[in-house]
Amino acid sequence: MSKPVALIAGAGSGLSASLARAFAREGYAVVLGARNTGKLSELARETGASVHACDVSDAASVAQLFEGLPGPLRVAVAHPSARLRGPVAELDPAEVRRAIEITAYGSFLIGQQAALTMLAQEPEDGVRGTILFTGASAGVKGYPQSAPFAMGKFAQRGLAQSMSRELHPKSIHVAWINIDGMIRNPGRTEPADSPGSMLDPDAIAQTYLALVRQDRSAWSEEIAVRPWVEKF
Repeated sequence: MSKPVALIAGAGSGLSASLARAFAREGYAVVLGARNTGKLSELARETGASVHACDVSDAASVAQLFEGLPGPLRVAVAHPSARLRGPVAELDPAEVRRAIEITAYGSFLIGQQAALTMLAQEPEDGVRGTILFTGASAGVKGYPQSAPFAMGKFAQRGLAQSMSRELHPKSIHVAWINIDGMIRNPGRTEPADSPGSMLDPDAIAQTYLALVRQDRSAWSEEIAVRPWVEKF
């Protein structure tokens, strides 16, 4: 029998790499989609993942990512993100549009294709699949000089809420994960005066797995993870 598939769209070397490793260890066939596939070569060798070029803001490109999956799609992670900082009065409108196309519209395209694929397949233990959106605290509160990121993440959060209400009754679990803090990604170190102030990407990955394993009698549609020293 073919392995269940875990697809990660918007993959990179940080949290999404930890997710790929976690799903591979759980026996999933991992599918990675990214604009720059060269950066995923080592991760693909480590996890046995297949890698596909994908522009998450292009509908045809996202649809192609979901074609010919090696097994039933049981997990889809929408991981697109585009940051653009600066005073709102000085932002380039074209760059703002592009940032929103990646974070908000890209999340919609990934979620739509995941829903189409899961609705067409038979449930396993009563569940067709799980769709997870990687959010951020910017989807709950806007920060100064970060309007485009806030707009994208607020839109993504609204999308996840709407999809959960529509798809939960159809046996598809949808959840939005608020990453409320800085992730200790490769090349990023914690300040010497604030040990433990960053989130461990491997630990975050365990939260994603926990969402996938949730019994459908008590599905979460939103969850926040933050360092233990983070101020509320």
